[in-house]
Amino acid sequence: MLLELSITDFAIIASSRLTFGPGMHVLTGETGAGKSILLDALGTVLGERASVELVRTGADRARMEALFDVAELQDDDLSTLLTANGIECDDAQLVLTREIHANGRSVARINGQIVTVSLLAQVGDALVDIHGQSDHFSIRRRDEQRQILDHYAGAEGLVDDVAEAVARVQALREQIQALEKGERERAQRRDLLSFQVEEIESVSLVANEDAQLMREQRLLAHAEQLRADTERSLELLADSDTDASAPDGASSLLRALSASLMRVGEIDSQVISMFERADELVILAEELARDLRDYRDGLEVDESRLATVEDRLETLRTLKRKYGATIEDVLEFQEEAAKELERLTGSDFDREALSARLETCESELGMKATALSERRTEAAERLAGEIEASIEALHLGSATIKICVEQIEDTHGLRLSTKEANRSVRFDRSGVDEIEFMIAANRGESFRPLGRVASGGETARIMLAIKSIVAAHDSTPTLVFDEIDAGVGGRTGQVVGERLRELSVNRQVIVITHLPQIAAVADHHARIEKVERDGRVVSSVRPLNASETETEIAAMLDGEPVTSAAIEAARAMILRGQNHNPKIQV
Repeated sequence: MLLELSITDFAIIASSRLTFGPGMHVLTGETGAGKSILLDALGTVLGERASVELVRTGADRARMEALFDVAELQDDDLSTLLTANGIECDDAQLVLTREIHANGRSVARINGQIVTVSLLAQVGDALVDIHGQSDHFSIRRRDEQRQILDHYAGAEGLVDDVAEAVARVQALREQIQALEKGERERAQRRDLLSFQVEEIESVSLVANEDAQLMREQRLLAHAEQLRADTERSLELLADSDTDASAPDGASSLLRALSASLMRVGEIDSQVISMFERADELVILAEELARDLRDYRDGLEVDESRLATVEDRLETLRTLKRKYGATIEDVLEFQEEAAKELERLTGSDFDREALSARLETCESELGMKATALSERRTEAAERLAGEIEASIEALHLGSATIKICVEQIEDTHGLRLSTKEANRSVRFDRSGVDEIEFMIAANRGESFRPLGRVASGGETARIMLAIKSIVAAHDSTPTLVFDEIDAGVGGRTGQVVGERLRELSVNRQVIVITHLPQIAAVADHHARIEKVERDGRVVSSVRPLNASETETEIAAMLDGEPVTSAAIEAARAMILRGQNHNPKIQV
């Protein structure tokens, strides 16, 4: 239930705060006083789209805040939605906030937590249902008629199940169609991928193999030069193993140096450290000579191995030219190609497997669509009867209503198996039914589509009858009616007001109206008016006490200035409304 609505710098509303309670509230005022703006502000805080043009001239932002009591709201979906988004309401209250900045930025909050506008709208839909002045035009559309019937029948869950099943069937049909259309291209692609994968696999690539082969290739190609340079290095470092007349190498000279420094150190201890370093040089030279001999002995000239290495390198270069700059890139290409090849040869491209899956999904869709159709057919008869009764009770005439739930034959549609026959019918995400509200404006006349024969006034009256029925079956705690009494006369207005008051027994009802007969039955009354402040026209909302309510209704009855006779008539009208004993007829 809405407890409070605060509006700041929205259109011509500078600052207004309205409080609400249980029962029926009415908002009245002259045309152009700002009643629609007030509803726009409420819609904005509930998540409707908003324009920066609604920010009051000279203000940097418009701000709307609505406080709701959700203690008695039995809506598991809303609780799940709030919990999933980390929103807590321990005190059983929700505060919805919306700010529209002049620079175009919009900020939405729930209990102080910033949320998306779409989440705000989902929460708002569970809290308030607004029936606007243009709703009677929408009922002429078949999709709106279907939604009304589904809502009345409580079939939204079945509709969602059917929509999901339809999505699966359509996806499989498109997949099979694409499979049939592109079979030649896929065959060519499979052949190419098979060749590429086999070509790479046949080489048995090893990561970083090319770097190792290039080093080996350089060594093999320069083996003679390496051997000669190594021999020369050994001659310079070590004593010759074969020629005694050869000059001493670096190792012999270092040993001589070490021996000389040892003798000096025996006399002068300060030289001992230099002797030790010379001795280390001797050891390092001998180790270097040993390593050089091992390196020399390991060198070999192998022309056949060189040819093998060069062939392997050329094979790797060919693969890298085709599939990637490095061996790692080639291996990655092989992996991706193998995955694509597996997909192209898997069940997703198996015509028989896909057809079997489609048959199963179509069978499931058929059962769900049939169940939904049966639910709609049963509810259509009840809803038509209730609409007729409501039209009569509201003194709106003696129209007869029929709600048709039919299927259209379609050879490319969905096959349904019934007791009578097997049929193929057209289907979409809403199911297999074509739903249309038919009306015979007067008893004895033939039925015709509501969207084509009802005038604007008749449609508004029928919408009022339907809304009063649907709202009675709805669980939304707050209902808002914006001049839904348009086109309704004073005599009928009393009955409409009584019906709205009946709805307020089980939920909060807020009505914007021009009819005194409706205003007279309300529990709470507020007036919307334009006033001038500081040279600017602003709209303000003011709750009325009992005396002011009588004066307002008297003005609605007889105009201004208000006469004593009008006051007496208004008082009698209010008393009659208070004596009405509301009892919801569902």
